[in-house]
Amino acid sequence: MSPAGRLWERLGGRIAFGGDYNPEQWPEATWAEDVELMQAAGVNLVTVGVFSWAMLEPRPGELDFGWLDRVVDLLHEGGIAVDLATATASPPPWLAARHPESLPVTRDGVRLSTGSRQAYCPSSPAYREAAVRMATAMAERYGQHPALALWHVNNEYGAHTPACYCDVSARDFRAWLERRYGDLAALNAAWGTAFWSQRYGAWDEIQPPRLAPYSSNPVQELDFHRFSSDALLACYELEREVLGRLTPQVPVTTNFMGLFEPLDYWDWAAREDVVSHDAYPDPEDPVSHVDAALAADLMRSLRLGQPWMLMEQAASAVNWRPRNRPKRPGAMRRISLQAVARGADAIMYFQWRAARRGSERFHSAMLPHAGTRSRVHGEIRALGAELGRLAPVVGARVPAQVALLHAWDSWWGLEAPDHPSTELRLADRIRDHYRPLWDANVPIDVRPPGADLSAYRLVVVPNLYLLSAEAAAGLERYVAAGGHLLVSFFSGVVDEQDAVFAGGWPGPLREVLGLAVEEHWPLAPGETLGLRGPDGTVLGTASQWTEVVIPAGAEVVAQLAGGDLSGGPAVTRHRHGDGVATYVATRPDPDAMAALLAAACADAGVDGPPLQAPPGVEVVRRGDAVFLLNHTGEAVTVPLARSAASLLDGTRHEEAVELAPGGAEVLAEPAA
Repeated sequence: MSPAGRLWERLGGRIAFGGDYNPEQWPEATWAEDVELMQAAGVNLVTVGVFSWAMLEPRPGELDFGWLDRVVDLLHEGGIAVDLATATASPPPWLAARHPESLPVTRDGVRLSTGSRQAYCPSSPAYREAAVRMATAMAERYGQHPALALWHVNNEYGAHTPACYCDVSARDFRAWLERRYGDLAALNAAWGTAFWSQRYGAWDEIQPPRLAPYSSNPVQELDFHRFSSDALLACYELEREVLGRLTPQVPVTTNFMGLFEPLDYWDWAAREDVVSHDAYPDPEDPVSHVDAALAADLMRSLRLGQPWMLMEQAASAVNWRPRNRPKRPGAMRRISLQAVARGADAIMYFQWRAARRGSERFHSAMLPHAGTRSRVHGEIRALGAELGRLAPVVGARVPAQVALLHAWDSWWGLEAPDHPSTELRLADRIRDHYRPLWDANVPIDVRPPGADLSAYRLVVVPNLYLLSAEAAAGLERYVAAGGHLLVSFFSGVVDEQDAVFAGGWPGPLREVLGLAVEEHWPLAPGETLGLRGPDGTVLGTASQWTEVVIPAGAEVVAQLAGGDLSGGPAVTRHRHGDGVATYVATRPDPDAMAALLAAACADAGVDGPPLQAPPGVEVVRRGDAVFLLNHTGEAVTVPLARSAASLLDGTRHEEAVELAPGGAEVLAEPAA
């Protein structure tokens, strides 16, 4: 059995339900009450110890596990499993006092101080050695404890210190570069140091891309992004090695943060036994549920469809936005069920009991300041009971026929300075491609360039600026074998070292797409052009970006109307081998993008959703269950082809499902 499988076996095949528990912040007299209330709410897993390093090691080398022993024993006696953190996310003040060089330094040379969290340089030997000692002590103390179900390494790596520019990091960066390039000749060639007299003659001449008089070397910036992700990953790997060696039977995770730019989660997920994710959609954003769905699809995809954990979410309001609105009644339930629909087998929260002190005292919790009679706690208990009935979906997969390509190094390169436009933001462009598919209830997997795409009928590529020869060859093989490919503008611009492809763009995809791009022609803010079919049919509008496209076998599907490139190609279609490749050289408006993707899905033979639902109703099949999630403020009716039973309460729906505003239902069998 896989390590992840052992976790859910430990939980009796049920969805994990619980949250961060910080008993060290509360009098011991409350602990027994907490366990009783957890039992009443259906909690079966809690995360303990995330920020307890200073309590566990009050002075260097002086360990105090007595209080944690009592907590873990108490939880076990109450039938609640433990996701035990290694406590290394927030070093105690004594580490910085003894090793001030362990504190992180910003790009402009400011050394950050203690008094918050994540106050460490990822490359610091002092931090790494202390973290490994703590992880070792935790594993030796609790590795055989019957309550232990999961290891939780650190917490939200990179959330506050994604990179450090200190001298320690500089030495680590040079060592990383030497491993990557082997010698200075290769580095100078890759970095193009002939430009601006940047040629390096010794490794110790190389610095992180600190604040400079003008633009930094773009490949140096790109490599520093790669290094910074790897430096944090090395911290995780040091702790994971200890845990894997001392407790090989216990799965290991660390919590991700969705489309988080600083860390390459493809690399990270390969080192986890189960992916976990922290999700905080904004209650004031009317489409935040779409971003939540995208993040869920990404988390599921990181380990090829394996179920994942929603490790943190808010029961209601958070504390860190400029205005922290609570979640409306029912919203927490609906977003939690959305996560289950899209592959989560754990629904967890930050945190169990609302804090009275500290920066997060106004962050909501499963047990709010208002107590057990509050609306929020009532919703928590009701959800816990519902999740207890969803055991049939545990371990089930979410089938997808569409893949969306995403690469972190391409993201880093695309948003670097000195490009045709500073307004191009990859996360926004990914949303432009994802939203129409979400609206149409077409499930997607997220895949990295170079992945095997043969299982997908359609592959969507949003603005893949950086393209390796290997990834380009894979896309060519995919299309030649009968696949359907849709690529958007500013793709295939540079290779892995940010060197611009010669001969026109999109570089090695020109033959597949049947065209060449000669110039990038960004539009002014607010500038809008028309989109027309070759016969003059109005197709919508375009904004942000246009390109000079020279067809070389591709059919022009849409043209620009107005602007400097009026009449030029905006969308093309090209048959290559047994497949079809579409190129989108501008940013269509939402309706035009939806029509474009709908046509691509139809052309590729992508199956429709299991049920036809009104707009704003999310329909997701997971295994043999169909989830219906009403994200609108109106009551809606979803027709059924035949009767189906509710997994949530056993109700039998005959001809239709009636969903209240913001309501949700889970059908126990295919309904069409």
